[in-house]
Amino acid sequence: MAAGVETVVGVRQALWGYTFLTPWLLGLIIFTVGPILFSLYLSFTEYDVLSPAKWVGLSNYETAFRKDALFWPSLWRTFYYAVVSVPLGLTMSLLLAMLLNQHLLGTNVLRTMYFLPSMTPAVATVLIWLWLMNPQIGILNLVLSKFGFPANFPWVHDRRTVIPSLIIMNLWTTAGSNVMLIFLAALQGVPIELYEAAEIDGAGSWPRFWHVTLPMISPAVLFNLVLGIIGALQVFTTAFVASQGGPAYGSWFFALHIYQQAFQYFRMGYGSALAWIFLVVVMVLTLINLKLSDRWVYYGGGV
Repeated sequence: MAAGVETVVGVRQALWGYTFLTPWLLGLIIFTVGPILFSLYLSFTEYDVLSPAKWVGLSNYETAFRKDALFWPSLWRTFYYAVVSVPLGLTMSLLLAMLLNQHLLGTNVLRTMYFLPSMTPAVATVLIWLWLMNPQIGILNLVLSKFGFPANFPWVHDRRTVIPSLIIMNLWTTAGSNVMLIFLAALQGVPIELYEAAEIDGAGSWPRFWHVTLPMISPAVLFNLVLGIIGALQVFTTAFVASQGGPAYGSWFFALHIYQQAFQYFRMGYGSALAWIFLVVVMVLTLINLKLSDRWVYYGGGV
């Protein structure tokens, strides 16, 4: 009898759980899973919003790999941006986290100051940097000219310097963002006993960092690395607001290419194909990172 009552109560609780979960599931299916699957279908069609979709098979993918003059250059620029910005961003974030983990006077104020850039809207951040990097009236050129640099350095106005300039803009935001907070939390979780044991064995600052700190925070490094690569490959707002792909497509990233094809030219089928190619690239890079992580990431209690 008691078992039957418990079963009825369990079923009722499960029904209530599914009842409260239903709105979220409907939202996930209608606004996330549905559009994703629909975009997969569109990638095999020719669709311009105004007329019905026309099935073209793999034609969009063939166009991307063999006929689109901007496909490979935009992909190369995106990889170049990611390869440079991700290691720099991780290194600066880790250094800031280590500085803020020293329990210095005014640490709470410093933490707030370093985190503020990540709270600034992306468009506002880019506009501020465009003013700072203005070749004629920018403060950066004024300061750098005092140290012998050209007084009219072009920054985002030259195809040779536009991507490094965008990387600088990005670093100002990422260095104090959630990446730094994750590193800070990981550093605070390193057992103090390990540092004490290493110090007793005669290890200096660098050996303690290399053999104690880095292995213990390696899961956080992997997490930030994966998210950093995904975020860098999706670079859009900074490039769109700062240069809109110019000058002369010097900052024409893959996300900008997708945006142009889908929302400016209304080639929704081709834009969907580009998006799915991008998804495959991101998934492959993520899987490679996760596979290689077995060689350098340490988990407590793991082998």
